[in-house]
Amino acid sequence: MEKKSSDYLGKGLMLALVLIVVDLIGGFAHLRFESWFKWISTIIAMVAIIVFCIQFGTRQVDGVTFGKVFGYGFRISLIVSAIMVVYNLLSMYVIFPELIDQILTKTRTDLQAAGKLTDDQIDNQIAMTKKFMQPGILSIFIFLVTLFFNTIASLLGAAFAKKTEPDVFKNKS
Repeated sequence: MEKKSSDYLGKGLMLALVLIVVDLIGGFAHLRFESWFKWISTIIAMVAIIVFCIQFGTRQVDGVTFGKVFGYGFRISLIVSAIMVVYNLLSMYVIFPELIDQILTKTRTDLQAAGKLTDDQIDNQIAMTKKFMQPGILSIFIFLVTLFFNTIASLLGAAFAKKTEPDVFKNKS
C-alpha cells in the first residue's frame, strides 16, 4: 500500500514561509540589490524541492516512478509559486512600498553606468520597467519565473529519486 502523499501541501507552505522570511530579512537588511542575494531564494527553493522529491521517493512502498515523483514536486512548485505571487504583491505595495522607486532608481543608475544608451533611451527603458510593475503583469511574471525554476528542481528531484517497480503480486489472494 502506498503511503499518503498529500503532504505536498505542508511542504509547499513550509517552503513558501522560509522564502518569505528570507525575503523579509533581505528587505529589512537592505540586501535586495546585492548580486548574491538575488539568487538565494531560488537556490533554497530548488534544493528544498529536490530534497522533498528524493524523500518522497524513499517513503513510497508501492513503486516509485519518475512521473509520481515529478508530480509530487510539481504540486509543491505550484503551491510555492502561488503563495509567492501573493507575498510579492504585498511586499511591493504594502510592506516595502518604496521598493518600486528603488528598482526604478537602480535600473536608471545601472543603465547610465553602462554608458551604452542615450538619456532618451534610458527614459524609454524606465517607462517600460514601470509598465511591468503593474500588479497583473508582475503577478504573471513572478508566477511563471518561480514555477519555471521550481519545475526544473522537480525534474531533477524526480531524476535523483530511486525508482522501484510496483510489486504486482503483493496483496493477491
